[in-house]
Amino acid sequence: MAFRVIGFNDPFFPGLQDMLRVSDHEVEKPANTPSTKYVSDAKAMAATPADIKEYPDSYVFVLDMPGLKSEEIKVQVEDNNVLVVTGIRQREDEKEKEVKYVRMERRIGKFMRKFVLPENANIDAISAVCVDGVLTITVQKLPPPEPKKPWTIQVQIG
Repeated sequence: MAFRVIGFNDPFFPGLQDMLRVSDHEVEKPANTPSTKYVSDAKAMAATPADIKEYPDSYVFVLDMPGLKSEEIKVQVEDNNVLVVTGIRQREDEKEKEVKYVRMERRIGKFMRKFVLPENANIDAISAVCVDGVLTITVQKLPPPEPKKPWTIQVQIG
């Protein structure tokens, strides 16, 4: 008999979770148990991989967004130092009502990623471009502060 290891990312679980989904206020839970919304947000964040590159004059965030249009993606800055990428991936409308999925592996639903920006990030100079399913966000760096020049303080005789 062969056993199959099933992880939480297995296609079986999202369907099961939807069938068993009960709102948070319908079930009494201990105070330290995270809400279903928190868990689903955490999964959405974990399921959106990103590469971050640093250049001499900028930071570049690269995220895979296959099948999404640019109007389905939102890029924001919160609290003056948190870059937030959100959106929703929806299943295509099926023209034929007789469609039956044999296997459903592509993730649908909300996605979100948050990145704390470094102090030298210029939040007024951010650009985002989505080409061929790859979102590239460029955050320019602030120029380094001018080093202070030494000066002489005249000592007065009192």
